[in-house]
Amino acid sequence: MNPEELLLQIEEIEGELAEEPYGLLGVFDCDGRKLMLAITDRLRKRCIKGLVWKSRGFMATLKNVQYGFVEKARSATDTAGIFLVDRTLKPADEVVHKLFEQYLDLPDSGAQAVAEALGATLDELRPVRLASHYMRLLGVLWQAPEGDWLILVDYDMPAK
Repeated sequence: MNPEELLLQIEEIEGELAEEPYGLLGVFDCDGRKLMLAITDRLRKRCIKGLVWKSRGFMATLKNVQYGFVEKARSATDTAGIFLVDRTLKPADEVVHKLFEQYLDLPDSGAQAVAEALGATLDELRPVRLASHYMRLLGVLWQAPEGDWLILVDYDMPAK
């Protein structure tokens, strides 16, 4: 799926995001495994506030979902793909703060609703970042037997 197709899909589901835990953007084949990409109204609101919603960098970062999930805690800054985020980074950076303290650990953040909609528990949601050289889209990954779900909930800009 190219950025133009992703943009059309965003515009199609954008009005429904406030009523649902997430909206499905597309299904990708990543190394023979199905990956469902979804966005939340929380992501939309935060990106609008940060003036990055549907920007060139936002769309280019979304496109990097095609690289799939890389099973390692951290990546080089110039690597694109989906990477696990954990609490062991000291001092905790903004990505750790946004994913844990402002989302997974916060009772009214929407994380529980996302987990329930997926048929998962909060403990089964793995915090991840979808990386590009433009920005990082932050979310949770649920690895179901039939495929992976990537639900995006926030963003972060790389340090300059």
